[in-house]
Amino acid sequence: MRFVLQILKEQLLHLNLILRICNYDLKSRYQMHYLGLIWEFITPAMKIIIYWVVFGLGIRGGEPINGTPYIVWLLVGLIPWLFISPSVIQGVNSVYVKINLVSKMKFPVSVLPTISVLSHAFNFLIMLVCLGIVLIILQINPGIHLLQLPYYLLCLFVFLISFTLLGSTISIIIRDFQTMLQSGMRLMFFLTPVFWDPSILAKSYPAILTFLKLNPLYYLIEGFRATFLGEIWFFNDLVYTLYFWSITLFILFVGSFLHMRFRNKFIDYL
Repeated sequence: MRFVLQILKEQLLHLNLILRICNYDLKSRYQMHYLGLIWEFITPAMKIIIYWVVFGLGIRGGEPINGTPYIVWLLVGLIPWLFISPSVIQGVNSVYVKINLVSKMKFPVSVLPTISVLSHAFNFLIMLVCLGIVLIILQINPGIHLLQLPYYLLCLFVFLISFTLLGSTISIIIRDFQTMLQSGMRLMFFLTPVFWDPSILAKSYPAILTFLKLNPLYYLIEGFRATFLGEIWFFNDLVYTLYFWSITLFILFVGSFLHMRFRNKFIDYL
């Protein structure tokens, strides 16, 4: 427990530093590009169009899901994924990339995964605003369920920071982990209900769906759909909610322990 408290203390004490570095990363990422930050929107927009054409128009023929236009249903699941995937991959590699820098100065290494996650948050929040505009235009009202958005945002950020803290430590010790993770995230995209409807799988293969729900990303993606499409409350399935938080807190505890245990030896492993 003391390792978790130490990690949380470092995040809070250096919050201003985290935000300043995030702002610097955001500005420097496309500094030499003519379009600058516009690329933060062009790239995900192109991915959304491709997935919509292939899976929405190509495979499904534009058929809606539960009365919701497929493009909207896809957007609600794909926008969180476009935040999750780069945050995980780059967050797990964040300590390795900056280790030579932080070894030369007094710097809280534990904030590096957090910086990597938050540096992608700006684009994610803007896409959520764009999603809201689409819902208004198409007259899709999530109703009172929108009140649970802060809860799912909390779930999302706590999980990502916890996982990247653990992954960044493992990545230093075992460099193969980074390569394995990149392949794993590609596979996870297809195992998470980003573009396929879980209700269809529930009717035909309920056992397989139960297995897929062990993935905490499933909880997050479906949570955003429940919020923006006005389906259910997060407390309607307390067992699954407790499962998600148990997994997340376990990752946080293990990640905090390993980070504090090995961070003074990071240079030795490199």
